[in-house]
Amino acid sequence: MNATTVAVDLAKSVFQLAVADEHWKIIETQRLTRTQFERWFLNREVNLVIMEACGSAHHWARWLNSLGIEVRLLPAQYIRAYVKRNKTDAADAAALLEAARASDMRPVRVKSVEQQALQGMHRIRSLWMGTRTSRINALRGFCREFGIAIPVGARTGVEAISRILADPNTAVPDLIRGTAKLLVEEIRLLEARIAQLERELAAIAKFSPACTTLLSIPGIGLLTATALVAATSGDVSHFKDARHFSSWFGLTPKEYSSGSSRHLGRISKKGDRYLRMLLTHGARERAACVQGGAGRRARGVWRAPLGIGCAESKQPQ
Repeated sequence: MNATTVAVDLAKSVFQLAVADEHWKIIETQRLTRTQFERWFLNREVNLVIMEACGSAHHWARWLNSLGIEVRLLPAQYIRAYVKRNKTDAADAAALLEAARASDMRPVRVKSVEQQALQGMHRIRSLWMGTRTSRINALRGFCREFGIAIPVGARTGVEAISRILADPNTAVPDLIRGTAKLLVEEIRLLEARIAQLERELAAIAKFSPACTTLLSIPGIGLLTATALVAATSGDVSHFKDARHFSSWFGLTPKEYSSGSSRHLGRISKKGDRYLRMLLTHGARERAACVQGGAGRRARGVWRAPLGIGCAESKQPQ
């Protein structure tokens, strides 16, 4: 049988298929295991596969492309409106077919293995930064319970806590001091791992023309450049203009308009939160430098490079 279009509702081990003819009419449905899913496409002639841009979608899109099949990934948040009545795997697959027919539905570009690996490095760094922050905040809280105030700043705070724990006359009881030292050791280990990961990102950026170009822009540092390349593969030609690119990760304002009344509110905060956080820190740092004096404006001196010293989403207090 020659199917024109196949909509796939992805899952970890169960895949729901809706097969449509050239008129977008569902002529067959299948519920397959992972092995059956791979065998099904190897034994069928398929022109187009439609999937949500969700977990594992890019992997399956690359695999299907290797078979010569066109793949269209649709934004997951826009599919819900096309689901009829109750939510089931079959209804989700049918909704994908309806959504694919919408002329204004823009597909998501399939990411390469290198892009996803680079994004994974950024996610790992974010996890380590979050763990480091939580450990520092915990130590601050413990010290506060014993009447010890820790100065503001992650690095300054860890150094102060280390000195307090090493002091035999400190107010921190012996009962908790040993365990608290283990937390400090864990923080030091996380910092070493983060530094190593940043060195690996720097090596990647050194041999990436797209990263080199981005690093020449004021407000763009190592993390922002590599994260943008990972998200867009260094090619933004598929965006209509700069405003559409900004809208993609939520930097354009929300609009509340009706008739002749138009109101633009705060930024929408849609899209990639991590990218938006990096760019916001870059803009904040750049603004601080501009306000620092005429000499600083002339030289374009930064107090800290974006993405290394000031890209944490939350500083420990």
